[in-house]
Amino acid sequence: MVIYDFKKQSDLEDWRVVNDGVMGGLSRGEIIMTESGTAVFQGVLSLENNGGFSSTRTLPRPYNLDDYHGVSLRVRGDGNTYQFRLRLDDRFDGVAYRYSFQTKVDEWMTVEIPFSECVPVFRGRKLSGVAPVAPEKIQQIGFLISDKQAGPFRLEIDWIKARQR
Repeated sequence: MVIYDFKKQSDLEDWRVVNDGVMGGLSRGEIIMTESGTAVFQGVLSLENNGGFSSTRTLPRPYNLDDYHGVSLRVRGDGNTYQFRLRLDDRFDGVAYRYSFQTKVDEWMTVEIPFSECVPVFRGRKLSGVAPVAPEKIQQIGFLISDKQAGPFRLEIDWIKARQR
């Protein structure tokens, strides 16, 4: 099932950017549509003022993924490591579940993400004793970069699909 394929501008209406400015950092990020029908999450990471992350995520809404065991992404990156992130509630700053993946410079790749391999985190720190991802409760999806490398980043996203059980 296609969750997002970024073929029309309205596919970006749910997406928002959250940078390290919420903690005083100076990183910049944005998510835009390309003429070829992909989304691009791009910007510049800054380590100044204890910064170093940029993220984009959807507004909260039910995704109804209880019949699925994971997601697939088709992405083209810049060699950086990114995180795909899930949230099970509509809070701005709650527990997230992350799956890290390494991109290859300017090469399309498909990333298969089983929900069972998503790690619960809070503000970047792994949590123990937290229930695993409950697909029926997923409210937000997104991407984050925080690889402690200052400089530009660019992740192009062709589609995000749910993987059938």
